[in-house]
Amino acid sequence: MADLIIRWGALDDAREVAIVHVASWRHGYAGLMDQQVLDALSVDERTDGWVRWITASAQPHRLLVAEIEGVVAGWATFGPGRDDGMHQNGELAGLYVHPDHWSTGVGSALIRRAERELRSAGFIDAYLWALRGNDRAFSFYERRGWTADGGEKVAEMAGATLHERRFSRRLEG
Repeated sequence: MADLIIRWGALDDAREVAIVHVASWRHGYAGLMDQQVLDALSVDERTDGWVRWITASAQPHRLLVAEIEGVVAGWATFGPGRDDGMHQNGELAGLYVHPDHWSTGVGSALIRRAERELRSAGFIDAYLWALRGNDRAFSFYERRGWTADGGEKVAEMAGATLHERRFSRRLEG
């Protein structure tokens, strides 16, 4: 694999983050959610959303990007837990890798860095949500020490109803 750089995301990354976002949803969630929802995803709309997210001054979550040869190959967002009763924990809110870079180590590098950043922010435990039925993601997280803890929720995002399972882990010191 070419040189991989994990760095903080910036406003200039919004479009490339959106490209990864749309491509990873279309490939990773095919068969798990309504195909019309996936087909309707728009890089332009996602870019606008990322511009708003990145420039939000009150945003408690951070954005990491994985860059290969000057192109964003993946990203992760994380910060304090947003769910009721989970504010004392860190949350890995999103981790997506462009399908062209699946199984190349990009996701592993992103999750390791996000876990280190959460731990350095003082979090001892962390959690994440993964779309029910996404066995590829479940396996990825489990290989990295995350375990399904029985938490489930239904969320609305991008016009889709998402049934999610919660995974958690103790962060290494």
